[in-house]
Amino acid sequence: MAAVPHVPGRVVRAGGRVSLRVHPRQVGVGAVLVVVVLALLIVEVGTGDLPVSPGAVAAALVGAGDAGTEFIVRELRLPRALCALLVGGALGVSGAVFQSLTRNPLGSPDIVGFQDGAAVGALVAITVLELGGDLAVSVGALAGGAITALAVYLLAFKRGGTSGYRLILIGIAISALMISIIDYLLSRARIEDAQEATRWLLGSLNNRSWEDVGPLAISLLVLLPAIGAAARPLRALELGDDAAHALGVNVERARLGLVGLSVALVSVTTVVVGPIVFVALTAPQIARRLARSAEPTLGCSALTGSALVLAADIAAQRIVPGTPLPVGVMTGALGGLYLAWLLTREWRAGHA
Repeated sequence: MAAVPHVPGRVVRAGGRVSLRVHPRQVGVGAVLVVVVLALLIVEVGTGDLPVSPGAVAAALVGAGDAGTEFIVRELRLPRALCALLVGGALGVSGAVFQSLTRNPLGSPDIVGFQDGAAVGALVAITVLELGGDLAVSVGALAGGAITALAVYLLAFKRGGTSGYRLILIGIAISALMISIIDYLLSRARIEDAQEATRWLLGSLNNRSWEDVGPLAISLLVLLPAIGAAARPLRALELGDDAAHALGVNVERARLGLVGLSVALVSVTTVVVGPIVFVALTAPQIARRLARSAEPTLGCSALTGSALVLAADIAAQRIVPGTPLPVGVMTGALGGLYLAWLLTREWRAGHA
């Protein structure tokens, strides 16, 4: 049976029955990340054709600014910034969950096709079934992500359960298949639908409104506590299946449930802003390095994901003056560089 490593931290007991392990470094890193996210949020809200200073943004947010600035800040820019914050947080948590399940830094919903599956479901609703409205697209994306995840899980399953490497390898193959289906659907769609779908597939925060923030926030209020409740089985699964069994965890049931929650998070974000790549891959790895932790750091991963998406959107709006880029273009460029570095590092580690 695999040995259970010592996990550093301070155990705090309440009432003699409930205990909580506190990691001082994770708490400190989380506090710093909160400050970084808030600073990026203010800069994001102040970014646009009419720049607004950080002081004016803060005044408008608390109702102490002039009417024009308050309208720009609260109605036009704050929804976009909140979408970036929520989407980044959801992708960071989803990536942390999947990397813990696979015990592999390449384990990510966008690498193994879950995000592409959600995109296929949305495109089928738009281009094949010709169903208009946000509800049809939302249902299509959720169904596409769920079907893709189930296909990957079943194909990776064999006697004795699943393994991280099988999930990743089969997921990469399914991802290639989903991309081919996306290309086919775009080639058969009307030119207007194809143009709109192409802009959406790049992952964009343009024209986000409070109507987008509300459903996204409600979905995360449901999904994130469920993942938080599954944190103990997640930590046990990262020790290996044998150790998780010894700790009383129903391995396959816990793994399937966590995969389902991770896919739901990705699908919800895909509905709102389209596929934003590489955030789920990079955020958990950066968070672990900052926290110097060997176990899942869901809170730090969420904050890191939010910071990455906010920073990428700020850069996307400023890098080409007068021509804001989709945020997915920026995350794709930065994430591609990170993936190349990660693959090189893993290869060198394997040949050391």
